[in-house]
Amino acid sequence: MIMQTAFSQLQTLLKHEHDPETIFMELLPVLGETLQCDRCFLYLRNPQTKMGRVPYCWRRNDHIPTIFDPDWKPEPDSLADEDPMFAAALRAEPSIFVEDIETASSDVLNRKFEHENFGHRALIHAHLRRNGQLWGVLQPCVFGRSRTWTEVDRATISEVEKFLTPFAIAYVEAANC
Repeated sequence: MIMQTAFSQLQTLLKHEHDPETIFMELLPVLGETLQCDRCFLYLRNPQTKMGRVPYCWRRNDHIPTIFDPDWKPEPDSLADEDPMFAAALRAEPSIFVEDIETASSDVLNRKFEHENFGHRALIHAHLRRNGQLWGVLQPCVFGRSRTWTEVDRATISEVEKFLTPFAIAYVEAANC
């Protein structure tokens, strides 16, 4: 019942809200609840300047570390080399669903990088892209346990990606970074 209620909230939000900042603030907690995650953050970037930031992060509770960076910063030149998931996103590959970072292949992710930077155990690396350009990454995740991502989870992320990408682009373009 909780899953259905959260999913209904998500569908309502996706149909009726049109301001990027409001979308981002309202979407992350609803998506986190819908997917039964511990944290959900949004990384936004300008594909031309390679400037990025994490302006929105939802956490289930205060014990979950936050990922937040209010300032636009240049992406490290080494990011695609250090993070195979980011490299895949830059190549416009499909979003990545990791059930357990401890057992995932090294061609999918860099376990050490994930431990040092994020601390999660299972995650979705959802790519917000248009015309082969990466505008952002939405990352719902789970701590302390593995997670099997269902077909419903995958379909939800697919719909959210389609809906969210134009708002990510509008946000980045308005920032003129």
